[in-house]
Amino acid sequence: MKKRIVILASGSGTNTQNILEYFQQGDFAEVVLVLSNKINAKVLDRAKAFHTNASSFTKEELISEEGVLKSLKIMKPDLIVLAGFLLKIPPIILAEFPDKVINIHPALLPKYGGKGMYGASVHEAVVANNETESGITIHYVNEKYDEGAIIFQESVTISEEDSPADVAAKVHELEYDHFPRVIENILRSEK
Repeated sequence: MKKRIVILASGSGTNTQNILEYFQQGDFAEVVLVLSNKINAKVLDRAKAFHTNASSFTKEELISEEGVLKSLKIMKPDLIVLAGFLLKIPPIILAEFPDKVINIHPALLPKYGGKGMYGASVHEAVVANNETESGITIHYVNEKYDEGAIIFQESVTISEEDSPADVAAKVHELEYDHFPRVIENILRSEK
């Protein structure tokens, strides 16, 4: 039986599309549901283009036992993947799915993590601090932003000439190259 993945996303969904494409090519795992906290998020359209169930939810539904948690229990995911999801995962979901929720962060944690550190703000901080490298961190999700156990990191060199947009492009390449494979490795290592 195929492993089941649920993705939570807030934005355009390029990482989600990359994950959908990756798992569409085999019979090991599939994305069974994409959820977004934004009703007009482009990620929902991307998921529907792959004939994947997709819907939005409110903040109230995220913390309610009758909302997102109920949907997750019905879908029985082997892994819940945050792909550009900006809200904190509530304790009721983490308690129901221990060590089953992962996130990708566009920096080398513990640097440039925490509340408010996402997207362009991360890359701007990396450039402002004259960092010589940045990268991605894939980690388990716990009750605090970006503090769960690290699963995987990959770095990329940053030059003095790189703008925040240049850093973002380099980091996106790492995300596309590694995120689906790390998801597959996690699922294959489950007992």
